[in-house]
Amino acid sequence: MSSTKASELELTQFLYSAISQNGRSSLRDSVIPQLLSAISKIGKELRRSYDVSIVGTENAFGDEQLNVDVLAENIIRENIAKSSAIKTASSEEDPVEKPAREGETTQADSGTEQYTVAFDPLDGSSIIGPNWSVGTIVGVWDGVTAIEQPAEKQIASILGVFGPRTLAIVALRLPGSRPLCFEVSLNGTEKFIVARPELRLAEPPFKTRYFAPANLRAAAESEKYMNLVTKFINDKYTLRYSGGLIPDIYHALVKGHGVYISPVTSASKAKLRRLYELFPVALVVECAGGQAIDPADGSRIFDTPLKGCDDRAGLVCGTSEEVDAVKKALLG
Repeated sequence: MSSTKASELELTQFLYSAISQNGRSSLRDSVIPQLLSAISKIGKELRRSYDVSIVGTENAFGDEQLNVDVLAENIIRENIAKSSAIKTASSEEDPVEKPAREGETTQADSGTEQYTVAFDPLDGSSIIGPNWSVGTIVGVWDGVTAIEQPAEKQIASILGVFGPRTLAIVALRLPGSRPLCFEVSLNGTEKFIVARPELRLAEPPFKTRYFAPANLRAAAESEKYMNLVTKFINDKYTLRYSGGLIPDIYHALVKGHGVYISPVTSASKAKLRRLYELFPVALVVECAGGQAIDPADGSRIFDTPLKGCDDRAGLVCGTSEEVDAVKKALLG
């Protein structure tokens, strides 16, 4: 089974059992709730946005900004500022680690609970015009910077998805505790319900097998990728690909099976940024019992240290058995 269901389990109650360690009260009572509240607010605002338009500005990476990108960015920044334990933050729209509140510094405070947050406020904005599902991606690290930190410094991730409902998957990997991945229903009120207390990718045998082939244009240049896609079709895998990173990965996690593939070729460059997309996604997938690797060399996503906010790579993630098979097909 991909998940365990419960009825009307409130988030506050659940977090008290999930984060019981001394020294993590701010993470439990403020950081996670504020970030989820921001995602809930974004969901409500998107439903009120009768128009999606280019605002005439670009982010630091040269990407054109939509009005909904700016809206989501501002909402998350406002909620981050409400949590005193979040010391610094950066985003794909503003990719510089800055103090979470004006007038503060990025200086670390010894002996206090402090975190840095990196986020993609609205991932998939290229498909929001036709009203397809999009997402928000958030990563949380111990300390005041995520750059050049060991993998164990990343202790939480949140993947929010905006579809018919607003939902979020939260992953926790705290030192000394069992990794945990759970789903929260963000129903537009301050009462958030834990929809699934535990999400796990299933073990074989699999009833239905899913694949999501991103960057499919790369198959025109890569015979191995073309052969892999053909094999999925011949083996009667079910295609589940929307063009949105978060909805596609969310599907695999909820269904309990799936593999997402975004290879890189000389003509199809890497687009996914490690800090804002790959690391948060990888933490969620690993906490759910899966794998997340770099298709260029088969290494674990977390095995490559982050050197800067614009570091990029491809991605293969999902059910471990499927990731191993893709790795063999592309690199073997």
